[in-house]
Amino acid sequence: MSVEKVIYRPAVRQDARRIAELFSIASDGVSDYIWSKISQPGDNLLDIGQQRYERKNTPFSFENCLVADKNDLVVAVLLSYEMRADNDYVEDDPVLKPFWLLEEPKSLYVAGIAVDESSRQQGIAATLMEMTEAKCRKLKLAKLSLIVFEANTVAYDLYSRRGYTEVMRKAIVPHQSIHYTGDALLLVKKL
Repeated sequence: MSVEKVIYRPAVRQDARRIAELFSIASDGVSDYIWSKISQPGDNLLDIGQQRYERKNTPFSFENCLVADKNDLVVAVLLSYEMRADNDYVEDDPVLKPFWLLEEPKSLYVAGIAVDESSRQQGIAATLMEMTEAKCRKLKLAKLSLIVFEANTVAYDLYSRRGYTEVMRKAIVPHQSIHYTGDALLLVKKL
């Protein structure tokens, strides 16, 4: 039995649909909620996600994604961007406000990581995280940050093993789109 080779690379615009599919998994419904807020009746949410990831010069862009390919299929994605303080912005959506309150300025924010179910437990997420730590150093940032649902113990354990620690938590506002209830946790790793 041969082992399939995994190729890690920066995403390109043509990956936007697959990024949206994987990010929908990674966000546990948060992205679907956001996409539904900007969609029109009858729109396909993945089409909205794809359009968002096709953009340039914005945090949620293919430009900020690393992907892992197997047999020319994107099987994993990690989206990260520099989190900057925006003192003029206030999130007024009650569902999104807890996530906004969990931002860590001057960090490389890992907005999401997802690995296709068929490619899990193969070290792909760990490799993408290592690549992101290298990106953080290159940007001369001293820390990485991410938000994880407390109830998502698999993800929480992955981040804990990688040296992330909880610095803050906020209660999730229940919504039918979001897969978890309880708390969302801000985790930070200092480099």
